Amino acid sequence: MNNYTKDDIIRIAEEKNINFIRLQFTDIAGRLKNVAITRSQLRRILDHNCMFDGSSIEGFVRIEESDMYLVPDIDTFTVYPWSKRPTARLICDVYRPDGQPFDGDPRYVLKRMLKKASDMGYDFNIGPECEFFLFEKDENGFPTTITRDKGSYFELGPIDLGEEARSDICVALEEMGYTVEASHHEVGNGQHEIDFKYGDALKAADDIQTFKLAVKSIADRHGLYATFMPKPLYGEAGSGMHINMSLSRDGKNIFADENDEKGLSKEAYSFIAGLIDHCKGMTAITNPLVNSYKRLTNGYEAPVYIAWSAQNRSPLIRIPAARGSGTRIELRNPDPCANPYLVLAVCLAAGLDGMERKLTPPPEVHSNIFKMTEEELEELGIERIPYSLKNAIRELRKDELIKATLGDHILTKYIRHKNHEWDAYSMSVSSWEIDNYLAKY
Repeated sequence: MNNYTKDDIIRIAEEKNINFIRLQFTDIAGRLKNVAITRSQLRRILDHNCMFDGSSIEGFVRIEESDMYLVPDIDTFTVYPWSKRPTARLICDVYRPDGQPFDGDPRYVLKRMLKKASDMGYDFNIGPECEFFLFEKDENGFPTTITRDKGSYFELGPIDLGEEARSDICVALEEMGYTVEASHHEVGNGQHEIDFKYGDALKAADDIQTFKLAVKSIADRHGLYATFMPKPLYGEAGSGMHINMSLSRDGKNIFADENDEKGLSKEAYSFIAGLIDHCKGMTAITNPLVNSYKRLTNGYEAPVYIAWSAQNRSPLIRIPAARGSGTRIELRNPDPCANPYLVLAVCLAAGLDGMERKLTPPPEVHSNIFKMTEEELEELGIERIPYSLKNAIRELRKDELIKATLGDHILTKYIRHKNHEWDAYSMSVSSWEIDNYLAKY
């Protein structure tokens, strides 16, 4: 993050003739929200913060306790390079009127977990890999599920017809201070991935939210619609958000141990074991939609089996090849619709729990799990993560650590919201049902 003062922000806004500043925050469902102010109001907001109606935001507070405050994090001040009018943003924390952090603010949940890690002497670093689809729009500007290309993994132009939009996204991100490490066409038609450099977890969560806004905004300028829906197309791969994690102490990666045959430390093994121990309870957070579970099926390389490996990509947890300072643990089931603040908070909680309890992971799985029979999986004791949102909520209710990490406010609101979502889905009648049942019965 930048190290700005209030005067720095006011000066930059004047020098760049910034018309609007968006005060942004994230609701429990992971959706980015904002209140826009003009430059003339900037000093007032920086000095006194901004009141808003919290009762109108998903999962926040009741109408009788609606007054909330947005407190800008001045180090997050950034100018958007794609706006027609010069526009900047400040990411905000949410506070109650009494000056206390709001326990329903997902960013506060992550900050609370990072404080615990810091008290233990650790810094939590994250490298996200976000996938998305680019679709055509119809004549009214609404999104379709028609892709612009029939490209495949690492496809080149002119077959990759989303290449120009993806390039513009990368340029905009770098103008905002991102270090874009790679961008490419993914496996599915019209599917893309952009990876940016790892950073501390709070900045990474902020960056994921900004990344999604940048992708959607720049795709729109190309006449396209970008979606992070996990499984928008039947028969195509879904979109994931792989999370690469490492812990450091005094700048040294504590997951690395050159004396271990796999180059992993005892802390790394215990962190892996913690993720495995809590992955069922985390799934409602890492995969928050009914649609998320259409991606988590066999046949599309999406991880569904609870196992780990330093060699293959079929298990839930993978250890990428880099060692030393680059040693990291990759959790492969999260999808890009998940709230990044909550995802990183529960990942850290699970890993630290494994370290505190000195857990040991099960044996590494070398074989391709997707090709194993049910008998082979059972013999190895390999279970799968929940196969529906309803089952994921059931597992969340069982996991005391994950519930404590989220806190009572978010836990109650989140489960209520997801139960409503599942009930609405269960009562709907799909085209598949019409096609398969209407003429037969």
